[in-house]
Parts: sequence; C-alpha cells; structure tokens
Amino acid sequence: MAVNTSRSLEVAEAARQEWERHSFLRDLFLGDFRLELIHPFPEPLQERERFRAFYREMERFLREELDPSAIDRSGEYPPEVIERLREMGAFGMKIPEQYGGLGFNQREYSKVMELLGSVDGNITALLSAHQSIGVPQPILLFGTEEQKRELLPRCAKGAISAFALTEPGVGSDPASLSTTARPTEDGSAFILDGEKLWCTNGTLAELLVVMARNPETDEISAFVVDTSWEGVTVVHRCHFMGLKALANAAIRFQGVRVPRRYLIGKEGQGLKIALTTLNAGRLTLPAAVSGMAKQCLEICRKWANARVQWGAPIGHHEAITQKIAKIAAYTFAMDSLSELASEMATRPGYDIRLEAAAAKEWNTVRAWQIIDDTLQIRGGRGYETEWSLANRGEAAIPVERMMRDSRINLIFEGSSEIMHLFMAREAVDRHLRVAGPLVFGRATPREKLGAIPRIFAFYLVWYPTRWLRWSFWPKHASFGRLGKHMRFVERASRRLARATFHGMLVYRAGMQKKEAFLFRVVDIAMQLFAMAATISRAHKMAVDGHPAAREARELADLFCWTSRREIRRIFRELWFNDDALLYRVGRNVLEGRHTWLEEGSIGLDYSVDDLRPAGIRHPAHASGAEKSPDEASGPPPPAPYA
Repeated sequence: MAVNTSRSLEVAEAARQEWERHSFLRDLFLGDFRLELIHPFPEPLQERERFRAFYREMERFLREELDPSAIDRSGEYPPEVIERLREMGAFGMKIPEQYGGLGFNQREYSKVMELLGSVDGNITALLSAHQSIGVPQPILLFGTEEQKRELLPRCAKGAISAFALTEPGVGSDPASLSTTARPTEDGSAFILDGEKLWCTNGTLAELLVVMARNPETDEISAFVVDTSWEGVTVVHRCHFMGLKALANAAIRFQGVRVPRRYLIGKEGQGLKIALTTLNAGRLTLPAAVSGMAKQCLEICRKWANARVQWGAPIGHHEAITQKIAKIAAYTFAMDSLSELASEMATRPGYDIRLEAAAAKEWNTVRAWQIIDDTLQIRGGRGYETEWSLANRGEAAIPVERMMRDSRINLIFEGSSEIMHLFMAREAVDRHLRVAGPLVFGRATPREKLGAIPRIFAFYLVWYPTRWLRWSFWPKHASFGRLGKHMRFVERASRRLARATFHGMLVYRAGMQKKEAFLFRVVDIAMQLFAMAATISRAHKMAVDGHPAAREARELADLFCWTSRREIRRIFRELWFNDDALLYRVGRNVLEGRHTWLEEGSIGLDYSVDDLRPAGIRHPAHASGAEKSPDEASGPPPPAPYA
C-alpha cells in the first residue's frame, strides 16, 4: 500500500498522546529544570515478602539450574526451563494478584529483569516480550473486565503471548500497515488478513496482540488473537546474530475470524494502544542492560587484576584503568537512570513516555560501549566462545555471547533512530502548538495572522527567562561537590531550550527534516537526564549514610565531568558541523556516483528491486517438530565440555 509522507505524519500525529501530566524531560526541553521531579531520589525498594521469596527463587534458578551456554548453542528454550518459569509464576510478574499473577509493581519487575539481564538475554527477551508488550500489558491498560478475567489468569499461568505490529514492508511507519481487519456484516467479528514479521515469542505464543487496519475507514485497531484459531500460521522462524533461542516468527493471517469481544479498547485506538504499551514496556531494557553492565564490570575487575603484562597486572596500566573507571561510572549512571525511570512509572499522574524512551535509548547505547570495552580488555579471550574457553580449561566467561545478544537492544522496541525522532517530536511540541501555524504549518494567511498575538504573549515571557534565571552558586549547594554539576544541568537545559528555539527560527518548516540537529538536541537532553539522576542518587546515598556513599560520589563526579565534555561538544556541533557535506556525499553514493569505489570486491548477486518487501515469499516450518533436526537446532553444537 503506497503511502505518502504527509499521510504517514498525519497517522503518527493522530496516535500521539496529548500532554496532560508531569514529565521531567518535557519541561527540560523547554528549559524548565524541575528538580522536584527527580530529587530526592526514590527510597530503596521496600521488598515485600512475596517479592523477596520470588527473587531468591529466581536467583537460585539462574545460578544452579539455568545453562545459558547450552541454550545459546542449541538455539532452543529447553521445555523444562519454560515449565520451571511457569511454576515460579515468572510469566505473571506484572499481572495483579486478583487475576492470578504476582502483582509486582514496575520497580520490582525491573529488579528481576536486571537480574535476568546479567545472566541470559534469551530468557530476558522471552519474559519481557510476554508481559511488557504482549497480551498482559495492553489488556491491563485498555481491556474490559471480561477480557481481564478471561485472559490474564491464562497469561499468568504461562500461556505465552507476543506483540504483532511490524510487517515485511512496514517498520515504524504505521500509515503503511497492510494487515486488514474487516468487520463482518453482522458486526459480531472481524476477518483478519495479512502478515506480521519479527514477532518475539511468535513460535511459542498461544496469544497475540495484533494491529490491523480497517480497509474501509483506514482506522487501526488492536486485537487479541489465539494462535490455535483457523487461519493463523507461523510460516517462518527467524534466526539472528545473537539471542539464538529467540522464538521469533513471521506469522500469516488468512481469513481469521476474530470475535468482537477480542477487540482491545475501541476501534481506531490501535496505535494509541501500541504506543502506550511500548512506553512502559521499554523500561525492561534499561534494567536488563544495567544488569549486563554490572556483569561486565565484575569481569573486567577480576581479569585486570589477574592478567599480567610487562611485569604488572593490566589493571595497573593507565589505558586499561581508565576504561574500567568509565565502565564503573557509566554502570552507576545506567543503574540510577533505570531505577529513577521505573519509580516514575509508578507515580500517579506522571507521563513516562519521554523518560522511558530516554532510559531505553541512553542505557542501551552505553551498554554496547561497555560490552565493546569489556571484550577489548579481555582481548582474544573476549572474542573466544565460552564453551571453547571451558574446553581448554579456562573459566567460561561469556563476553562473546553477551556481545552478540546485546546488539539487538539498540533496535528492540524502537531503534535508536526512532527513539530520537520520537523524543525530538515531543521536544518541539509546545512550540508547535504555540507557533506552528506561523513557523511550521501550511496555515492560511488568516490563521497565521490570528496566531501572532498568542505567539508574542508566550515568547515575550518565555524567551527572556531562558537567559535570566539564577543558576550559579550557592544554588544547589546542598549537593556538596556535586552541586556544580547540578548547576551545569540547569544552565544547560536553558541553553538547550534556546538552541531549539533558534533552530526553529533558522529552519522553519524544514525543521522536521533536520534530523542531525534534532538528534543532537535529544542527545543533550538524555545526557542531562542521566546526570541529574546520577547526582540525585549519589546525594541520596550520602544522606542515608550508605556505606558506599563516598564511592558513589566519586563515580557521579567522574560521570558528570565526562558528560559535561560530551554535552559541550554536541552544543558546538549544533551550529558548526559537516551535516550538509555528509548529506551531499550520502546522496551521491545512493545515486551511483561512487560505484567505482566498489570495484575490487566480488559483490553480491541481488538488485535493489530484490530488496523491496513483497510479503513472506519462502514459507518455512513453524515449530521444531515440523523442521528437520538441523533446522530445528540451528548449527550443530560444538563438542561438550571436557
């Protein structure tokens, strides 16, 4: 289905939530530093007995029963592992107790996902996709009481669920959605037709959340679909660089009859439901990669003390020591950001969408840097598989597997580029509402004239105060030596607001195409958010008399100095950059003017037309029972450990 850019933007705008509640980041983009929204830092998690018991049981399971290496090599979830997770209630962590779940809040759930993230990405993805974006979350948020009573107990008992939005020809452009849901003549059901791609848990799922378009009205709605219904077919299991056991599927719907009672929310609410579900769902990844970063820190600390080069442990050499210091500082910041965002999600009347996106994006990017540095510090042993290390008598340290598994986190639940675009749109939301008709839109002359009084009324107050507010000493003196960093955050937030406004004046209607400029604005805001969270947490630890308070201040201080240099660099690049040259060269490459540079390589035997999606053209088998032994397991596993 061909869709033009204007139509895509209209659909995306229609699905947006209007701002009605608090958000630290939304105000930060406007230059309003709302310290009270991030400070004091949340109190330590008060562990309820049910949570404590589950957490201890999960720890024992991960230490004593789970073999992540075996899962990685076989490319399958062992049935006994899934059954054990069911017995523990792991598939119902976020489902309220009244529906058979454990009733964990977001902070408790994030704590468990952090633990899982330190051990195995496959199990993390299985449980996260099921309850963060699968059936439980949208049903809890938008479902009827009848839907909750029918579906949530089933999910809590371990009926695995999945989320089906992406299509072979549709990534993050909802206006191009081709899966259709036609109402029956009597209105009692919908007939579902189409294909979905990359449904995590899809080959195991009993229940799906499916987004589909009414071809008569173009409205997108959300449905619960039982995979046992006639016409639902898993046509291919997708295999990836990492997360080898990921039960990821391409699914086809052919004349699937969906009773109206399985419509989630109202007709036409599908994209709002999807976006709202993803908001909270994204908080899993910041927690999981924080756990992975902690694992990396331990690996680097122990190895740098054990490995001797040139007569001294490598940790005594400045190049390695500095890498380890940055890993520690970033891990503390990641942990702080994840914990703060998770707590914000539990606050009544708080809009988490920007904080969730920022925590997901910032933490996953830092995690990738950390695993890359960890592999570098481990050297050849970092590149060697854990089973190979074990076979020759060394500790089976899974850096290679962790790297393969973690790369997808920059794509999962919204790629880095989509996260930037999403946050950039929200960064200019207030300006769009105030000055949009004059600066951005296709308004009539009369509409533009009518907007002028409103524009002057807002900016005559707003703009001067982005310069004149006091944000120097002694403000924030209560933070001690970290106060200078908090003052920097406040000043930088106003500078960011001014820069965004100046960008609007310079680029006007072309602002939406200045992605490099907007991405830098978002990068600054995320870095400021991470700084504020880290400072607040270190201060909280000092106030509480935490035994590691001194070390926390040291880590926060290092992180903030590093961040300040990065932020200053990005501010300079807002206006002094090579964006135009980069764009021109990139377009020249796309137009074939640099094909001479490809000479000397063998080349690949496909054309641009071969890459245009045309549905799932090569159906494969759905489950291990239907596949050949080799296909069911992926590549043959290596020899067992010696």
